[in-house]
Amino acid sequence: MSEVLGIRGYDFIEFYVGSAKMVAYWYAKAMGLEITGYAGPETGIRDRVSYYLTKNNVKFVITSPVQPSCYEVYGFINRHGDGVKRWAIEVDDVEKAFTYATQNGAVLVERPNRLEDHHGYVEQAAIRLYDDTELVYINRDNFNHIFKPGFCEPRQEINLECEDTGIIGVDHIVGNVRENEMNLWANYFNKTMNFETFVDFKAGDIGTKYSALLSKVVRSADFKIKNPINEPFEGLKKSQIEEYIEQYYGSGVQHIAIATEDIIKSIKALRKNGIEFLNIPSTYYDMLRNRDDLNIEENIDELEEQHILCDKEEEGYLLQLFTKPIGDRPTFFFEFIQRKDGAKGFGKGNFQSLFESIELDQKLRGNLDKSPEELMPPC
Repeated sequence: MSEVLGIRGYDFIEFYVGSAKMVAYWYAKAMGLEITGYAGPETGIRDRVSYYLTKNNVKFVITSPVQPSCYEVYGFINRHGDGVKRWAIEVDDVEKAFTYATQNGAVLVERPNRLEDHHGYVEQAAIRLYDDTELVYINRDNFNHIFKPGFCEPRQEINLECEDTGIIGVDHIVGNVRENEMNLWANYFNKTMNFETFVDFKAGDIGTKYSALLSKVVRSADFKIKNPINEPFEGLKKSQIEEYIEQYYGSGVQHIAIATEDIIKSIKALRKNGIEFLNIPSTYYDMLRNRDDLNIEENIDELEEQHILCDKEEEGYLLQLFTKPIGDRPTFFFEFIQRKDGAKGFGKGNFQSLFESIELDQKLRGNLDKSPEELMPPC
C-alpha cells in the first residue's frame, strides 16, 4: 500500500468537557503533561476556553464553553459527557488530503482554510466520523508559535509536582460503533484515506462467557495511523460496547492508546499521580509463567505487581494496561502500551483477561445485566 496522501502521523486530540480549567489541571497532574497554551476571551475567542497540553508527541486540547451561545460544545457535553470531539492527522498537503477524502465519499465538516496571524498560518480541514466526532487534517509548517492562531502562553503559572510518566505519543485511537456499523466505518476509512484493513476479529475471537464484540483495525501506510473499530456482538449479558453506546448516547471514541518506552516505569508513575487501572487476576500471570514461547526481558513478578498485560506476536511482543473510565460516565478511558521487537498487533491473547476485568467493573456499576429502570433508587 503506497502512501499517496502525505500522512505524517497523529497530531492533536481535542476533548470537549464541562470545565476545561479543572480537567486540564487533572491531565497535567495525572499524566505528566505540560500546559503550554491557552485560548479564550483574553485572546479574542469569546464563547469558549481551550488549554493546550503537550508531552513529547502527545498533544491534547481541552475545551469548554463559557457562553450559552456556544451550543456546539454545550450540545456535545450535554449528550455525551466529557469526550473526544476531534482528532487530527498531520499531512504534507491539507488540500490534497481533503480533496481525496471528499471525492471518495467523506462527509464534509470544514473546507480547507488558513488560520493566520503575525506568527504565520496553519492550514486545516475536517471530515465527519462517528456521530459527532470529527477528523482534522492539519499542517503548521508555516506557523512559528503555540499550536495555532488564537493561542498564547498560559495566563497563570501552575507548578505541578508529579511523577514523570514517560509517555511519548499516540499509538492508536479506538472507536465504538453500533451493531452493523463496523464494516461501514472500516470501508469509510479505507476509501476516503487510502487505508486498509489490517486486523479482522470475527465472532468468537474476542469475548467471555457473558459478552463479546467484533473488531476491525484499519491503518495507513507504514502503520503511522492505526484505528480499531468495535461493534457489539450478541452475548448472554450486556457487553462493554453496548454499555459505552448507552452511556455515551451514540458512537464515538472509546479510548486512546498512549505509547511509552518503559511501561513498568510509566504505570508506576501514573499510579502515583492518581490514575486508576483495571485489576488483572493473578491466574493470568500464572499462565504467563507457564508459557514456553514467551521470551521477554521484563520480570513477570513486576508485571503482576503493576497488573500489566503481555502478549506474544509473530514479531516481538507487546505490553499494555487499561485505565478505568476517567470521567463520571463509564465511557472514555486510556490504554498505555509498549511495543517490543517490532510488535504490530493489539493484544489478542489478552482479551479474555481484559474482558473479565472490564466486566467486574460493569458489575460493580450495575451495568452488566440490569436495565436503567432496575438501577433507579427508590424515592
